[in-house]
Order: sequence, then structure tokens, then C-alpha cells
Amino acid sequence: MHGMIHCTGGGQTKVIKFVDQVKVIKDNFLPIPPLFELIQKESGTGWKEMYQVFNMGHRLEVYLPEAQAAEAIAIGKSFGIDTQIVGRVEAAPEAVVEVHSEHGVFTYNE
Repeated sequence: MHGMIHCTGGGQTKVIKFVDQVKVIKDNFLPIPPLFELIQKESGTGWKEMYQVFNMGHRLEVYLPEAQAAEAIAIGKSFGIDTQIVGRVEAAPEAVVEVHSEHGVFTYNE
């Protein structure tokens, strides 16, 4: 395992504080819980900011080699936790998080 990030208290961009010279691409999220849809609708907050502030129902990230993903997913599911691969990490000149969502593609730099 290379790392874990608890996205609550930092949203989907929290990982940027802990990486250097990589792009974290998140392009396969779990469905957004209705609570976050309601917050966005009632507040008028833009989706880019929503992903920066809130976890959007995606609470914990585990960074590990792809070859170990199936085992980690099985462990999570054995505890009744929805788990899946949500993205990947690529080399980059600077730390970047890229969120691909049903509401658009959003790029965050430190």
C-alpha cells in the first residue's frame, strides 16, 4: 500500500496535500448520495467547489498497485463496504487532481 486518504474534511482534492509530481485522476465514482445533490441545489454551489469541499459519498481512498486492487475490494466488500477502483495515478510535472464526474471534468492544482 502506498497511502490512504480519508476524504471527509478535505473533499476529493485532499490528496493533493500528500503527493508530488503526480496527477490523481478520479473517473469512476460511486453514485452521489442525495444529500449532496440537495446541498448543491439549495446552496447554488458550483460542482467544482462541491468536489473540493465535500467527499460526495466517497469517504476513503487506498492507493496501491493495480495488481492488489481486487484483493482490497474483496476485503472491503466482506465488511459490507461499497468498494471499487475510482481512478488512477500518473506521472506529472506537478501535483494535480482531476475529477471526471457526471457534472463535468474539474482540475485542481495546489
